[in-house]
Amino acid sequence: MLKNFSTEIRQYLIITGNYWAFTLTDGALRMLVVLHFHQLGYSPLQIAMLFLFYEMFGVITNLIGGWLGARLGLNRTMNIGLGLQIIALSMLLVPASMLSVVWVMAAQALSGIAKDLNKMSAKSSVKLLVPQDAEGALYKWVAILTGSKNTLKGVGFFLGGVLLSLLGFQDAVLAMAAALALVFLFSLLNLKQDLGKAKHKPKFTHVLSKSRAINYLSAARLFLFGARDVWFVVALPVYLAANFGWNHWWVGGFMAVWIIGYGVVQSFAPLITGKKTGNVPDGKTAFLWASGLMLIPALIALALHFEIRPLQSLVVGLLVFGVVFAVNSSLHSYLIVSYASRDSVSLDVGFYYMANAMGRLLGTVLSGYMFQVAGLEMCLWISTLFIGISALITLGLPRYFD
Repeated sequence: MLKNFSTEIRQYLIITGNYWAFTLTDGALRMLVVLHFHQLGYSPLQIAMLFLFYEMFGVITNLIGGWLGARLGLNRTMNIGLGLQIIALSMLLVPASMLSVVWVMAAQALSGIAKDLNKMSAKSSVKLLVPQDAEGALYKWVAILTGSKNTLKGVGFFLGGVLLSLLGFQDAVLAMAAALALVFLFSLLNLKQDLGKAKHKPKFTHVLSKSRAINYLSAARLFLFGARDVWFVVALPVYLAANFGWNHWWVGGFMAVWIIGYGVVQSFAPLITGKKTGNVPDGKTAFLWASGLMLIPALIALALHFEIRPLQSLVVGLLVFGVVFAVNSSLHSYLIVSYASRDSVSLDVGFYYMANAMGRLLGTVLSGYMFQVAGLEMCLWISTLFIGISALITLGLPRYFD
């Protein structure tokens, strides 16, 4: 069937399929770990800390991964990511008595490295498979790739719960490792060998971007994702359980629906942000959407403070936040691929996603600490502040349609 398509389309479909398969296992693994350790009596904050190395190693991986992609080719870094995820899953197949916190954190660290190698490779590859100057097509394909990934991550949450119920922890992990091994073999045989390899091998010192636009966008991305995770990772699930009596399945289901909806909106972001006018986004577009997003966590915090239907305000508010956040995220994902140099695309995209990982790490740590000392309202006010900073930073991005 793939033979009926052009080389570029075939490569895009293989890369997207790899990314989808990886994302399903990534979301399912997270839910498996959360549910399994919840059953063992770990607190939500302790469970969140299991993922600390996952985020920390994401920062390092994105910085080094872009350099590796430029030297080795994006097919190799994508396949390395798939291979590392299989190893991470295999680490969890040890007897239950050996599943210590340190061991699981190490497996999650390896999974974090794998995830960011895979993501950097997939996002960078799209730049090389779309003709130059076809910015509208580039925006559309980036939006589809990004949106479908997040939708499948939410599906992965459900998949993890289903596999745990039907197979148990170890058999569920084994099934995912076996399925991913088949994807890995297919990818080895079919991905183009030199995709993304720079004509001149870059030095390691080149990992830091020299582009003003990429530096500004990376800083804006850091605060944007810190603004999400400061309430999403720990504060929200604990608050829903403690204040409204939601059981674990209700909490997991809400977060899965949030991510799925977020991914769907990302896929349609080009239609939302004015594709019909013939314009593609620029710095002004990013500023306007970030400014609108900033109002939402502030309004939710005020509703909670004055006890204005707290549950409804929180749930509806966060669903609206998800829609607007998805558009912001999709805009950023398009802009980084657009700004990136074709000959060193993985370096630029890797640097940008390093900032993204730093934002997630910052948000994860603050989510646990600030919720513990000051509650969900403070987390939402910090989210508002971070989005405001992100919006101000986007004022430094290029504008094409003033």
